[in-house]
Amino acid sequence: MELKPIKTKAEYKAALSEVEALFDVPDKTPEADRLEVLVMLVEKYEAQHYPIAASDPIDFLHYAMETRGLTRKDLEAYIGSRGRVAEVLNRARPLTLAMIRRLSDGLKLPADVLIADYDLRRAA
Repeated sequence: MELKPIKTKAEYKAALSEVEALFDVPDKTPEADRLEVLVMLVEKYEAQHYPIAASDPIDFLHYAMETRGLTRKDLEAYIGSRGRVAEVLNRARPLTLAMIRRLSDGLKLPADVLIADYDLRRAA
């Protein structure tokens, strides 16, 4: 395959096949350089044709809790009282900058995900 920008789905599939074939090549070889360039081309094509929507901060918090075995009580140190944690997780109250900083520092969560806009539940 000639190294050039990927413009079609067929070229994309061919590039993926070649990436897979080159995946285990030794470092600092011409094949490793080719693999690196192919991966950059594939990533650019995917960013244009298969964009990933920004993560929702509350969905991300739920995911982090599930994967790390955290409870709502565990979040109290970062968000506040039990009621405040419930309000945030139920989308009744937004995350504040202070909460985001504590979650990012304490739980090593990416602040750029936590700071993203998200919808709050409307008051009844």
